Amino acid sequence: MPDQIITIGHKEFTVACQPGEEQYLISAAAMLDTEARTLLNQIGRVPAERMLLMAGLMLADKTAEADDKLSAALAEVASLRDEISRLHTRPEPQPKRVEVPVIPADVTDALTELAARAEAVADELETRAST
Repeated sequence: MPDQIITIGHKEFTVACQPGEEQYLISAAAMLDTEARTLLNQIGRVPAERMLLMAGLMLADKTAEADDKLSAALAEVASLRDEISRLHTRPEPQPKRVEVPVIPADVTDALTELAARAEAVADELETRAST
């Protein structure tokens, strides 16, 4: 088992860990050190045991908060998955019939004739205006 020297709150500790777990130990010690330094900056000099206890409790509080947030997020994900599943299993909506009115041929013929007459009147007015 390799020994690893870690620093927490300006104090060095020698800790044994399993081979290959050194990086995890260093990371965990860094988190504990951050809390310990915060504590030391706020309170000042504190005995090592009390510093470690309080820093550990501060980390535990953060961990509990993270666990609560994770539980809430997992519950929301489960709810959203249920909603997606419900939406996938519901039947397809029935297609709606859309009827488009057809304009009778005699109406289109009458409109075409009116348009031709209007154009003829416009042409005649243009001719009169230019002379």
